[in-house]
Amino acid sequence: MNTDLQFSVLSTCQRIVVKVGSGVLTRKNSLNIDVINSIARQISVLHDRGKEVILVSSGAMAAGVKKIGLKERPSETPKRQAVSAIGQADLIREWEKAMEHWGRKVAQILLTRGDLCDRVRYLNARNTLNTLLEWQVVPVINENDTVAVKSLQFGDNDNMGAMITMLLGADLMINLTDIGGLYNKDPRIHEDAQLIRQVTAMGSDIEAMAGEIAGPLGTGGMGTKISAARKLTSAGIPMIIACGLEQDILIKIADNNYTGTYFVPNGQKASSRKNWIGLTLQAKGRITIDKGAQKAVVEQGKSLLPSGIIRVEDNFDLGDPVEFITEDNVVLGMGLVNYNASDILKIMGCKTSQIKERLGFRSYDEVIHRDNLMITAYPDDARS
Repeated sequence: MNTDLQFSVLSTCQRIVVKVGSGVLTRKNSLNIDVINSIARQISVLHDRGKEVILVSSGAMAAGVKKIGLKERPSETPKRQAVSAIGQADLIREWEKAMEHWGRKVAQILLTRGDLCDRVRYLNARNTLNTLLEWQVVPVINENDTVAVKSLQFGDNDNMGAMITMLLGADLMINLTDIGGLYNKDPRIHEDAQLIRQVTAMGSDIEAMAGEIAGPLGTGGMGTKISAARKLTSAGIPMIIACGLEQDILIKIADNNYTGTYFVPNGQKASSRKNWIGLTLQAKGRITIDKGAQKAVVEQGKSLLPSGIIRVEDNFDLGDPVEFITEDNVVLGMGLVNYNASDILKIMGCKTSQIKERLGFRSYDEVIHRDNLMITAYPDDARS
């Protein structure tokens, strides 16, 4: 596997996020120490080459199940969180031992989605992680299951890995699985399954393939990996899915001599603030826009004005993140609104010169300024 596009990207990657799934790190509800040692050695090699590596690690649940002697993973949320808390101590200890063998230090970082949705905490997390990288310490990141409620959960480490990649402005995310790529059907069931080596756009066909390949151990299957890839490629960052059980897979990827699936970035890398708005925040509502506004915002890079709005959903406030969608319910992007939902209902469809007449005040000409929005749709999505 060696296309000019991939070679140009991989040869210049300086900061890399490596996400390792449960299917790679665990076996029979316990940690796979051999794999941990192997990945630690490979990360050390990348460090010797001048690369910065951030590790997003699953495996706390399996470690906890073994430690307290359960026969299987509990189904109740409090018990799952408690087991993960117990296992997290063993997980970070094993990573510390493995990295220490190669003269590397690690730092444990536990996050919830709420940590990244709050702008101040988002920036604090980024500053801490950047400091660790400056000190050549390997951050080992996992979800803080003990305190995360459903609304503040990442839901899976694939999407958390994508958010960490965007948070740090990394050049690449490597998603290590036990399958080793996106196939047109589940290779564990179908002998004739074919590996898709490169994905240039996230169409419905790609999502349909992924939806049929579930994950046996973790909270995510191939579907969550495709969701992570959509986020990253929308932000201009490539992602690779490869087999974490393959010998020296990280080194092979760095040398562009690997088997896996490469997800081509959609355009230039977006700014950290744009990524935070468009791909980290959770939408508080929706605004439907007409084709004229769609062309102005998506194709011409303009702000969203009230004249192009035809529908408002949910009761959101000034400054909230809101999705803007087509008349066919295709999500085009996300932005921070300059007016609350009730005010937008009053001014939608009108010219900016009419805002004061409708509301009694005019704080902004734009409902969403172009500096406060991010387009997340692929070109084919926007044309549908």
